[in-house]
Amino acid sequence: MKDTFYQYIQDLQDTITSKLEEIDGKAKFQEDLWERPEGGGGRTRVIENGNVFEKGGVNISGVHGALPKAMQSYFNVDDVDFFACGLSLVLHPKSPMVPTVHANWRYFEMYDKNGTIVDSWFGGGQDLTPYYLFDEDARHFHQVCKDSCDKHDPDFYAVYKKKCDEYFYNAHRGEGRGVGGLFFDYCKANDAMSMQNWYDFVTEIGNSFLEAYTPIVEKRKKLPYTKTHRDWQEIRRGRYVEFNLVHDKGTLFGLKTNGRIESILMSLPPHVQWRYDYHPETGSEEARLVEVLTNPIDWV
Repeated sequence: MKDTFYQYIQDLQDTITSKLEEIDGKAKFQEDLWERPEGGGGRTRVIENGNVFEKGGVNISGVHGALPKAMQSYFNVDDVDFFACGLSLVLHPKSPMVPTVHANWRYFEMYDKNGTIVDSWFGGGQDLTPYYLFDEDARHFHQVCKDSCDKHDPDFYAVYKKKCDEYFYNAHRGEGRGVGGLFFDYCKANDAMSMQNWYDFVTEIGNSFLEAYTPIVEKRKKLPYTKTHRDWQEIRRGRYVEFNLVHDKGTLFGLKTNGRIESILMSLPPHVQWRYDYHPETGSEEARLVEVLTNPIDWV
């Protein structure tokens, strides 16, 4: 399974980066191959200063070795070895009318000292973070998520949409990071789903990403905007940074397993503002966004 899934994310990285370069029309992804001293490595691809994408990364990694002590405590296990691989992407468009997007699809195995698999699971999801809210964009993104889920279980969308709203939540701010999408983790074999079934589900979601996101980019990328719009985008990007550094489990795992710091922190936007005690004007589009982020909507 680990070889099959790692090949899948390599191919998916190629597909996604090619499409994003086509949409941008100017910038190309810079590729870095890196190795982890304790075992494994990855392929980082970053795009910057494009016509559409101010900064973005589409990264894959496959790392293995002894599970570090800090992560043993986190998983409540003794000395075990592990393998983890995944594709993680974050795209920060230049225009505040185009939403930021994040997605991640991953696979994890643990082994005893004899090399026998003692646990394995899939995880992942995709979520949308607009700065100016176009309801039809949120509905489109969620509809693609739901359609993909429904092919595997009619209950999945509602469950994983709720988990997404709960996970991508800045508790210290009392607001969601964005308008959500899907979040799933610890997807293990059970009576209803084999690991092959989970693989089919996770790859379905991965394959749906471009359909969920790129039509929104194409629709919004040429809309006019002002410095006021841009300032609001940078203020909201600050909330994105706060979530990734304070709450995100993927960031924590990467830092505690000696991952490549540039790849882990590629999710951070290049231009951000933190204004003291800033509140948008009542009745404004900015205030409407905050209202939705504090009261999640069922988009489909």
